[in-house]
Amino acid sequence: MIPGFESLELQIEEHVATVALNRPDKANSMNAAMWRELQSCFEWLDDEPGVRAVVLTGNGKHFCAGLDLSMFGGLHGASEEPGRRAEHLRRTVLKMQDNLTSLEKCRKPVLAAIHNTCIGGGVDLVSCADMRYATEDAYFSVREVDIGMAADVGSLQRLPKLMPDGIVRELAYTGRDMDAEEAREVGFVNRVFEDRATMLREVGKIAHTIARKSPLAIRGSKEMLLHARDHSVQEGLNYVATWSAGMLSQADLGAGIEAQAQKKTAVYED
Repeated sequence: MIPGFESLELQIEEHVATVALNRPDKANSMNAAMWRELQSCFEWLDDEPGVRAVVLTGNGKHFCAGLDLSMFGGLHGASEEPGRRAEHLRRTVLKMQDNLTSLEKCRKPVLAAIHNTCIGGGVDLVSCADMRYATEDAYFSVREVDIGMAADVGSLQRLPKLMPDGIVRELAYTGRDMDAEEAREVGFVNRVFEDRATMLREVGKIAHTIARKSPLAIRGSKEMLLHARDHSVQEGLNYVATWSAGMLSQADLGAGIEAQAQKKTAVYED
């Protein structure tokens, strides 16, 4: 049974899940429920064998307006003692980091389809996706500097892996907007589409193409790419050799080769 959520909408069709941020009246700002539910949702998707790819989008006019500022009131906890307040804040930030890292830990590829506003925590969120796509009206901003803080749940760690370092520094230091075309030029998004409907249709096609591949091969590819991001080439080569020695599926390999020879689409076990 597909789980229900307060702040998210989840649908599954032909092995592709669509997760929509669902607080349109609040510009999909990220309240406490959304942070928790993002992790619950992506952990469920990771465990669900019938899901092979995930599209992440937002309902309403905006993709995501970042952290719901009402959350700031409870970040330090109830204690008045400075050390305990600081420890509570640190633990809260670590939990929020884990909430978003669940997208990376989900073994299924996550394709972010972004329209209009994507700022602050929204940038943290989509930085965890495997690929990003945007509409012409989309814009991105690391806004934390404008409220007197350094971004602390992933942007400053992941963005340098996704675009040139100088651009990341400019965004982080100025809080300026980066439009969709610039985001494409620097490699942050793969493609830019005219409108949200077109984007969802085309991103859906990509997701369904992925879903027709061997799920084990896709999961292995994601594991290797994430490992390569954080390790040397030689460490990555050693890891993929070990992976292939243990995880190479003779059934999937045979089905793929036979399908290629017969010019058909292979059918793989979940």
